[in-house]
Amino acid sequence: MQRVENQQSEILGFLKSKGFDDKKIERMFKRCKFLESVERERANEVWDYLTTIGIQERKMLHFISNCPKVLTLKLNEKLVPVVRCLSTLGTKSGDVAMAITKFPPILFHSVEEKLCPLLALFQAIGIPEKQMGKLLLCNPRLISYSIEKKYADMIGFLASMGIKREGAIGKILVKNSWIMGYSVERRLQPTADFLKSIGLNKQDIQGVAVSFPEVLCRDVERILKPNLEFLKHSGFNNEQIRLLVAGYPPILIKSIRNSLQPRIKFLVEEMGREIGEVADYPEFFRHGLKKSLEIRQRLLKLKRTECSLSEMLECRHKKFLVKFGFVDGLS
Repeated sequence: MQRVENQQSEILGFLKSKGFDDKKIERMFKRCKFLESVERERANEVWDYLTTIGIQERKMLHFISNCPKVLTLKLNEKLVPVVRCLSTLGTKSGDVAMAITKFPPILFHSVEEKLCPLLALFQAIGIPEKQMGKLLLCNPRLISYSIEKKYADMIGFLASMGIKREGAIGKILVKNSWIMGYSVERRLQPTADFLKSIGLNKQDIQGVAVSFPEVLCRDVERILKPNLEFLKHSGFNNEQIRLLVAGYPPILIKSIRNSLQPRIKFLVEEMGREIGEVADYPEFFRHGLKKSLEIRQRLLKLKRTECSLSEMLECRHKKFLVKFGFVDGLS
């Protein structure tokens, strides 16, 4: 009993010496029931080690306050091996410290039981070795997902869409690793079904997954359907909407107020074009209103030149200037 009280006094004194107030300490004890039994020497070793790997002192209070369990880790048996393994993946100084502060639970996973098998899985689905570290350190939450359940479900879902070409699933994960955080059943499958319902075929949906996986992650009711309704109310028919979405899938997740509406208004009122023209060039919605559309339209108007949207927009600005005679071409 006396030993327990002494340990509580030790860790309490340590935390106060580092700048934690009574309210934060009480909350930390509630979050981690083992914290009270941690010896001051171990807590101090962990604290000092974390600062040596690049976690700044000014960030340590917030870091430890949010995840006090870190102070319970054994330095040489747990903490050091994980950090060393992560360090082999780092592409630049500070990567490991940033990953740890983003997602402290990364420190609780075993190198042999989780990190190594996860890296082997990444290799199996075609993620290049140079990308593995960048991927894991950018989104350290990836390590917390079950390989047998979460990763298996995701790989199975993407394969069921016909994405079976070697390395394709790995490319999707590299492009948008946050897709792993979504439920196949509750989010990704309903989104794929929605895309199918508006006329996209299997190849179209594969294209969405490979090139714009962020579209699959969006909520059908809150984002995709409102954008679809906006396109309908703007005058696009079902076939035009299918062409728009297949040609430029982000049209379903772009802000109506800040992106879609201003561009359609500019197309009709300033450019004097039929709304259906963008169905032939869906990437119209990719171009910046101020930096591209307005400037090029103004120049074409000065020349009294007419052209298709693709002729106007699918080249870089220097080539556009040469193409329409605003500057001499380079020899």
